[in-house]
Amino acid sequence: MREIGDNRDLANLSGRARRGRETFGASAPAVTVTDSKTLADRIEDLLPQTQCTKCGYEGCRPYADAIAAGDANYNQCPPGGAEGVARLARLLGKPVIPLNPVNGEERPRPVAVIDESLCIGCTLCMQACPVDAIVGAPKQMHTVIASLCTGCDLCVPPCPVDCIAMVPVTGEHTGWDAWTQAQADAARERHDRRLARERREREAAEARAAARRSASATAQPAAAQPDAASDAAS
Repeated sequence: MREIGDNRDLANLSGRARRGRETFGASAPAVTVTDSKTLADRIEDLLPQTQCTKCGYEGCRPYADAIAAGDANYNQCPPGGAEGVARLARLLGKPVIPLNPVNGEERPRPVAVIDESLCIGCTLCMQACPVDAIVGAPKQMHTVIASLCTGCDLCVPPCPVDCIAMVPVTGEHTGWDAWTQAQADAARERHDRRLARERREREAAEARAAARRSASATAQPAAAQPDAASDAAS
């Protein structure tokens, strides 16, 4: 990857349709909550929604599910940083612990930048982006919509011509100081829309494949009938 430059009690959480604010220090985020929310729902609300997979899971929701199930620790989210760990610790009623360095380090938030003179339009970065922040077309130049980029780094490895750089854009601000709750909410919504679209596309592809198999199975007996008639005549 190229670099350019340098609890409150759970009972108090209610109302998913409302915007609440849980006290986690001076920069507490707005948290969307509901009477029927599960622990995993509440955990997900506190994650930055970068969908970077640095936690070791496929996205923020799978990580939240793993924490709630006791299968993952609450210090595996580098984008959330130390403040993110503190927020989760407060929610879970557990001590604040250091961010696990195995998952990465807290850093200024970067944005992906594509060198358009090198881009070959392979679409691999578009396929990798979890929030649809990259636009383009096959064999055409791609570009990153900076305001939508979560800095997840996932577009960098698949690029066959190494034309994507992660550029820090928040100065010395890291973790939740480099990322707002509004940005997290927007990224979560885009990711959810992407997952829904991919699910529809898979279902449509499966339906087409099933239709082809059915058509093929119907055609085979029909094709065999002339041969049977010919055998009978002989």
